[in-house]
Amino acid sequence: MNGPTLLTAIWLIPFFTVLASLPVDRHNHGLIKKISLLGNTINLGLIIWLTVRFIQSATSLGTGTGTTATVLHFAMKMPWFELLNIEYNIGVDAISVLMILLTGTVIFTGILASWQVTDQAKEFFALLNTLVAGVYGVFISFDLFTFFLFYEIAVLPMYLLIGLWGTGRKEYAAMKLTLMLVAGSAFILAGILGLYYESGIASFDLMKLAQVDFAPSFQLWAFPLIFAGFGVLGALFPFHTWSPDGHASAPTAVSMLHAGVLMKLGGYGCLRVAMYLLPQGAEIWMPLFLVLVTINVVYGAFGAIRQTDLKYITAYSSVSHCGLVLFGLTAMTYAGMKGAVLQMLSHGLMTALFFCLIGMIYGRTHTREIEKMGGLMRVMPFLSVAFVLAGLAGLGLPSLSGFVAEATVFIGAFANPAPLNRVCTVLAVLSIVVTAVYVLRTANTVVNGPLREQFKHLTDASPMEKLPVVILLFTIFGMGLLPGWIINLVNGAIDPIFHKVVQQ
Repeated sequence: MNGPTLLTAIWLIPFFTVLASLPVDRHNHGLIKKISLLGNTINLGLIIWLTVRFIQSATSLGTGTGTTATVLHFAMKMPWFELLNIEYNIGVDAISVLMILLTGTVIFTGILASWQVTDQAKEFFALLNTLVAGVYGVFISFDLFTFFLFYEIAVLPMYLLIGLWGTGRKEYAAMKLTLMLVAGSAFILAGILGLYYESGIASFDLMKLAQVDFAPSFQLWAFPLIFAGFGVLGALFPFHTWSPDGHASAPTAVSMLHAGVLMKLGGYGCLRVAMYLLPQGAEIWMPLFLVLVTINVVYGAFGAIRQTDLKYITAYSSVSHCGLVLFGLTAMTYAGMKGAVLQMLSHGLMTALFFCLIGMIYGRTHTREIEKMGGLMRVMPFLSVAFVLAGLAGLGLPSLSGFVAEATVFIGAFANPAPLNRVCTVLAVLSIVVTAVYVLRTANTVVNGPLREQFKHLTDASPMEKLPVVILLFTIFGMGLLPGWIINLVNGAIDPIFHKVVQQ
């Protein structure tokens, strides 16, 4: 299988998985789940193969540090709608490959974590696979029209997934999330159409648009539209309010995908489209966005410390940690951009693990209120240890993925000599103290202390439940202990973007 065929197969297999489940009786939940698991297992295997082939290809071509032009591997172009020069234009660089690998890992573990779903299982897994197909499409598309098309396919199923299978105020959360993200999409679409017409080449090809020097007057209004539009999905302050409600109401696999993968589309779009194509606009607007994302980091941490619901704690934590992704980008330094990509990967793994564990704990205790828990280590040692490790990764303990990513972000942010950047970096670093408080308090309350009477009969994770937890822990430790190969890959992808931004 050649490279372009492999990339196409990765986003098509989730759709074929949906088609394969259509003839199955809706009450045959077991077969529906097995089909979904099989499809995503095959896809994960293809993604691992893609990663290995990409590393070999990048090594042979020598696309490492010092590269000043984006090199796409396994690229292919095919006319789709010739009247508007819309193409099926695919390819990958290191950022794309790492995000695809993250997506494949999270959806595979999310399917395993959703094995108890029986209510309208066919529809649930069909929507889940449709969503993930859209995510894959975003990461391989280098035509902005198809990029936006896949982006919408990834975002819109969230309304039904939360509204039908969620908990609590699910209808309110689903509608709020959808309206906020659609508003962000409107900003993105306006910016993309502006790029198309202003370029003078009437093309949506991202690589061709990167060669165009857009007028400063155009960049002045187009950059904030695109950056803020993608920033909405990345929980950019003050557009973050959909995130806590959406995460708290979503079912387990949806929370894992949304916080672990979907929110990364925001940072990815900010870097790949807004900053890469509109560097002068970035230079003008970054001080404002720097202040906003600093509020993200600090406010999210203080918001988490006030919560008592496990999902709300994790949701506000995601606002803070996703803020670090945008914080690294607003630093406008090489290390900051690199740290942002590492933070996307690290946070995706950590938050997927958190929501996976919360779903398993809630399924046993039937509560997410930490004050109603205690002593779970006595009856659920595996889940309790994993919960503590996830918390330690979240607060940036060395040897875990969070330390590598956050340290790179903060070093990169402080490398910018501007006084505003230095002040904001200090404030962001101080949020680590707040993060340690709510993480350690939550972990201690949930797993230690006397065991409550109503929890004495509870059982630990089953082998099926342990598998996704082990996979996610393995990746978190792997990134923390052996980050070198990931950093080397990221360097080759960040070089041309950074060169374009700083040389504007």
